[in-house]
Amino acid sequence: MRTATKLTIAVLAAGALTLGLSACGSSGSDSASDTSGPLVVAASPTPHAEILNYVKENLAKKAGLDLEVKEFTDYVTPNTATEDGSVDANYFQNQPYLDDFNKKRGTHIVPVVTVHLEPLGLYSHKVKSADALKSGATIAVPNDSVNEARALKLLDANGIITLKDGVGNEATPSDIAKNPKNLTFKELEAAQTPRSLDDVDAAVVNGNYAIEADLKPASDALVLESAKNNPYGNFLAVKDGNEDDPRVKKLAKLLTSAEVKKFIDDKYAGSVLASF
Repeated sequence: MRTATKLTIAVLAAGALTLGLSACGSSGSDSASDTSGPLVVAASPTPHAEILNYVKENLAKKAGLDLEVKEFTDYVTPNTATEDGSVDANYFQNQPYLDDFNKKRGTHIVPVVTVHLEPLGLYSHKVKSADALKSGATIAVPNDSVNEARALKLLDANGIITLKDGVGNEATPSDIAKNPKNLTFKELEAAQTPRSLDDVDAAVVNGNYAIEADLKPASDALVLESAKNNPYGNFLAVKDGNEDDPRVKKLAKLLTSAEVKKFIDDKYAGSVLASF
């Protein structure tokens, strides 16, 4: 998922309209508790909506699921719409982002099932391996708190740096305990990291931005995150209390089916990794 939040006027207007209709049209009941209609899921366009639309077009009818996919380009509206019942569920985020969102916004969104990881990778136009990075090399990393920490953890996991013990999801370069190559870190907006590759020695790039930059994580990354037990996996989420909605259970099962895994493997070729 992208971490930069960009709300368009249209999205805000739609969100406000939906919220207004919800407030006027209900008598204090939660619209998400009505399980008779289609399951409406908010999702980012790539890869989330693409995966959901594959399910809708190929698997949902046989499973008796009426699925409606609504695309959003920002990372706020899907959660607020799930909270107020404008949509039934969302699929776009990872656990550290959700934890931060719930804490700051007072929302009650919970994960249902983890589906995929957009792996963070270290890329370079100047060296062919992480070992080849020279002393004093400059590494571009995302500058938002979640992805910067994630980038540093990737470098730590591969022995490039060592972070201080107990560092959490807000790690910054100041939390580096050992830096044997005396690397310098250039903090950039996540979307800018692939564009910096001609100007720095290497860059840590989010999976979705790697796709847009025609980078192939499976073959181009010097080091790459693993999907196994990864806290940054993207999941289907609902408002707390709606986990037992039979429509949600059907979708959770379909999203973690062999058919969806094959779709992810075939379509994204390592840029997106199934987490199940």
